[in-house]
Amino acid sequence: MNVDKQRTISKPVCIEGIGLHTGKPVRMEFLPAASASGIVFVRTDVDGCPEIAARLENVVSTNRGTVLKQQNAQVHTVEHVLAALSGCGIDNLLIKLSNEEPPAGDGSSQYFVNLIEQAGICQQDQERIDCRCSEMFSLVENEKSMVYLPSDRFEVSYLLEYGNNIIPPQQIHVVIDEEVFKSRVGKARTFGFEHEFEMLKANNLARGGSLENAVVIDNSGKICNPEGLREQYELILHKILDLVGDFSLIGHRVRGHIVAERTGHNFNVKFARLLKEKFNQFQQRKDSNMMYIEEIKTILPHRYPFLLVDRIISIVPGESIIGIKNVTANEEFFNGHFPGKPVMPGVLMVEAMAQVAGVLFLSQPEHKGKTPFFCGIDKVRFRRPVVPGDRLEFHIKVLKVRGSTGKVEAEARVDGELVTGGELMFQLV
Repeated sequence: MNVDKQRTISKPVCIEGIGLHTGKPVRMEFLPAASASGIVFVRTDVDGCPEIAARLENVVSTNRGTVLKQQNAQVHTVEHVLAALSGCGIDNLLIKLSNEEPPAGDGSSQYFVNLIEQAGICQQDQERIDCRCSEMFSLVENEKSMVYLPSDRFEVSYLLEYGNNIIPPQQIHVVIDEEVFKSRVGKARTFGFEHEFEMLKANNLARGGSLENAVVIDNSGKICNPEGLREQYELILHKILDLVGDFSLIGHRVRGHIVAERTGHNFNVKFARLLKEKFNQFQQRKDSNMMYIEEIKTILPHRYPFLLVDRIISIVPGESIIGIKNVTANEEFFNGHFPGKPVMPGVLMVEAMAQVAGVLFLSQPEHKGKTPFFCGIDKVRFRRPVVPGDRLEFHIKVLKVRGSTGKVEAEARVDGELVTGGELMFQLV
């Protein structure tokens, strides 16, 4: 099955249960949906059966769960259902609910994964659009933080830590694909502390909660459930499950490395909004300006092992350009620079910046077929070593052009940090 195509389920399926927070009985039905329709909830118990799209703009509350509202209807605690759909690669689905909250199941996403597997998965004609960005960015609030790093996979590094140390601090890194979600992340149950239950119920929360659908921790840090944890990292994996569910509200499959510390639904949604904003900006640049290696080779005369730019992600003709070099352990120059401690030679970083500048000028019709030569290098400084695994991002800005000669300002960054930069002079012959 082509994973780059959108997917829905093959046939309708349904289950019944009670809501985790409302404690109300509910019937939930999954139905196939058309391409590009996304995930949509329908409240069959409300006049007119209003639809509620699973989108960030419809989030109205994140208190102990993510709540969506559209028109005159709400749906509560959607994150476990949405995580299951995202983890199983379902892009389009109609979810009918006879009440305001999906059934709790066992407090994980496994309940819904089983339902999806029962229905079967159907590939659709329309292609997916992945949510990815080319630059690192972050969000910090007090002790909570989240960082986005470019990656071709959806991976999460998470730190779980509470100030009272009832739960010992934990860290984990997982690459979230369908297999890992089903075998680990999706099986992790929601959890709470025994001393919080009375407060939650006083606020009309956790009214359907029990040891059958939540992991309960007493004041000494002991697990109250007779069966204990499903695995050592179940608690931190559930935090990642919540993140997956909340991020699905972006409306696209995420590709990137998320580094998160002490986050919850409110922070997840804030960061998802930031990620969507950055993605939209990236799409605008990509749609008009992206160049891949095949096109770069038609512009630059350089070839292996001296072609030092892998992709162009943004270009404003005659003004600026942004290019990328992925530094791998297989680079030819690491054989001698230095054995046992590989460091990218500074002169090659300068050459790579010059090649990106070359793409900027040689892509213009009047310079097609010319060869760029260095005339001078000024103000170049090397601020830290570049090593295997780094992703160099080159930012070039035109300072002056006169005929076939010119000057550019060049910077090379790794994860947003400046590693080298200076001014380059050149001539096109």
